[in-house]
Amino acid sequence: MTTTEDYIDASGGDWDDVIEKAQATSAERLVVNMGPQHPSTHGVLRLILTLDGETCTEARVGIGYLHTGIEKNMEFRTWTQGTTFVTRMDYLTPLFNETAYCLAVEKLLDITDRIPDRANVIRVLVMEINRMASHFVAMATFGMELGATTMMTNGFRERELCLDILELITGLRMNHAYVRPGGVAQDLPPGAVGKIKELLKVMPQRIKVMRKLLDENPIYLARTQDVAHLNLAGCMALGVTGPMVRASGLGWDLRKAQPYCGYEGYDFDVPVSDGGDVYARYRVRVAEMDESLKIIEQCLDKLTPGPVMIEDAKIGWPAKLALGSDGLGNSPDHIAHIMSGSMEALIHHFKLVTEGFRVPEGQAYSAVESAKGELGCHAVSDGGTRPYRVHFRDPSFTHLQAVAAMCEGGTVADVIAAVASIDPVMGGVDR
Repeated sequence: MTTTEDYIDASGGDWDDVIEKAQATSAERLVVNMGPQHPSTHGVLRLILTLDGETCTEARVGIGYLHTGIEKNMEFRTWTQGTTFVTRMDYLTPLFNETAYCLAVEKLLDITDRIPDRANVIRVLVMEINRMASHFVAMATFGMELGATTMMTNGFRERELCLDILELITGLRMNHAYVRPGGVAQDLPPGAVGKIKELLKVMPQRIKVMRKLLDENPIYLARTQDVAHLNLAGCMALGVTGPMVRASGLGWDLRKAQPYCGYEGYDFDVPVSDGGDVYARYRVRVAEMDESLKIIEQCLDKLTPGPVMIEDAKIGWPAKLALGSDGLGNSPDHIAHIMSGSMEALIHHFKLVTEGFRVPEGQAYSAVESAKGELGCHAVSDGGTRPYRVHFRDPSFTHLQAVAAMCEGGTVADVIAAVASIDPVMGGVDR
């Protein structure tokens, strides 16, 4: 601990000694490490606050404590194997990560217009289910941080409904690696459409119950209204997108502004608020879940029969996977399908899986409207079977710039609400 006439920098040690030395000076400002108070920031997000009494006069953010090396590891894997890495970045929005990456790869391959319609509909379907799951976690963890444990249990309970369907479709609750260059890994399994229809019946009432808990709760309003305000000018200066910028009055949504995966054919609204505070961000996220339900219902109407992987043997991985009678491996029918052609076809299939396909030299950027904002992928190819470089524009990384703007001048308690309203996931920040 160091002491000057102006402030005390408390950096560990015995707190009794820290307090005793602090009381022996006339200093009224402290520099402290705060948190972790959010379940996603357990030791991987450092908040350094300068306090003048209960007022936060300076807020700094340290983010480099999780480093996964995902982007570097992708340089040593095939283009298709890259999906197994990117899905683990923002682990609450894995299907958005996969789609942004695959859209960039498809641009490099110049096959964007050749992706089957059914594959695009399934991509939209799983992304919107994933959007709801992510927003439920955002509200659940935010409620927990403010002491509302009922909000936490309810939020995770509703998220399970979404994850059950994603598990049925992809085989996994998270980290799906389901969206692949050229389409999706496999078609919807039997019973998936029925389960989705059940979700559409149940979810509106579940969302209504959550709104009853928070919309007019006086304690919740006191902790969120006029807290961590960030106006539109601040959002523009800091590159803020997603629910945060829409809560500040700008209806910018890539699904409308720069459509992809056929979003231009869906009827939905973009929720907007001009509140610019924590409460406005909450209301925008709740409204977005209602819009996601609309899109999911339209997806079911658009599910016409057809392939779910590009019909190009030089690119498309097998999309008709099936288990054998012992529950392991591929079924004999699928193996026979692969081997029923010529020996050259079998060799090509082997090389496609082990070596991967070649991507023409060049670079491409593709972005999707993730649950947290604009998620972009910049992919560079040197003409080989592996990425030369892949870099992501993750909204959580960009939005943490706004912590100082939202927190400085507010109270210590408001810092918790401010960070929670960003809904950061550090897996997407330190890639």
